Amino acid sequence: MTETDVALRTLAHNVRAARIRAGLSLDELGRRAKVSKGALVALEKAQGNPNFATLVRLADSLGASVSALTEGRPEQRVRVVDADAVMPLWKGERGSEARLMLTTGGPAPTEVWRWTLEPGEEYPSHPHQAGVTETVSVTAGEMVLVVDGTEYPVAAGQSATFDADATHTYRGAGTRTCHLIMTVHLPPGPG
Repeated sequence: MTETDVALRTLAHNVRAARIRAGLSLDELGRRAKVSKGALVALEKAQGNPNFATLVRLADSLGASVSALTEGRPEQRVRVVDADAVMPLWKGERGSEARLMLTTGGPAPTEVWRWTLEPGEEYPSHPHQAGVTETVSVTAGEMVLVVDGTEYPVAAGQSATFDADATHTYRGAGTRTCHLIMTVHLPPGPG
């Protein structure tokens, strides 16, 4: 079995388990996450291939983190994660990418993401569930954070935080690749 097959089976199991824990039918989860019932059925049978935006909508609708849907059970008390060992969940046409490095446990988990944004390339995100906040910390280069249509330049050595229940976009700026760490702080929930 390939690594992709294992990942898809893990995702299928975790989505189904989270849906059942939340007491949602396939129809209701599909309505909330804006995913067709057919796509959900295929996903729960490990036959789907959801994109990054679909995973985020499913996680938000289930009150879970993206990694709660994509990772198997933690095997160790301490995990050290190499960025190259984590597959990108989003890749832009110009070479930008986003990798979900890990998620903390507990009642209000935090996702830790490593992003690269090429100049002019952007990732538009839909609003998350109420109570989700995001923080971006630029380690090299520059980016523009757009929240509700307002642009906020963020350069190397700067961080920005915002309530992520609004439309937001990450855009590479300047002349070189922007490197950033993004954390997504999730509200306590059933996930």
